[in-house]
Amino acid sequence: MGFMSVLSFAHKLITERLAAGDRAIDATVGTGADTLFLAKTLGPRGEVYGFDIQSAALTLAEERLQQASKESIGTIAPVTLLLESHAAMAESVPLAWHGTVGAIMFNLGYLPSGDADKSIITQTDSSIAALQAALQLLRPGGVVTVVLYPGHEGGDLEAAAVEAWAAGIPTQLAQSIIYRQLQRSTSPYVIALEKKRS
Repeated sequence: MGFMSVLSFAHKLITERLAAGDRAIDATVGTGADTLFLAKTLGPRGEVYGFDIQSAALTLAEERLQQASKESIGTIAPVTLLLESHAAMAESVPLAWHGTVGAIMFNLGYLPSGDADKSIITQTDSSIAALQAALQLLRPGGVVTVVLYPGHEGGDLEAAAVEAWAAGIPTQLAQSIIYRQLQRSTSPYVIALEKKRS
């Protein structure tokens, strides 16, 4: 039996920390896989916000969520999808969410859809700004997961910047870990942060 995939590892960390009825954010909606995972994990009393800069991504996610809602009526959290950069999440979610969010997921890179423009990728500056905002939005004990893709052009620089940022977080604010295959430098990997409980 092999190790978990990076996405499965991120999901495991979140499942262990989220409770039904919590609040969560998908910072990079993409095709909506993580959005749906969060909505299912939280259940109908939970709430999810999702962010993406591409309308095509939000369309794909909306289709995925609608299909899941038909198959599992009344069992998933309501989801609000916004055509916004993840860097704007702190201003875009309700003020009541600040300091109360249980989990925030990032899946950086490009939209993994067959006909998507692969030149549109997440940018280091906006990703770091979004991660800073995520720490403010989290409740104590909440978790941020970041899946990084150093194998595509620009992905290596973004991954290095996120890793340096996470390593520089004061330990009294959050602890950070890394889950990575060491033999292949271009493999995707996960960085996760857990906000310290007061």
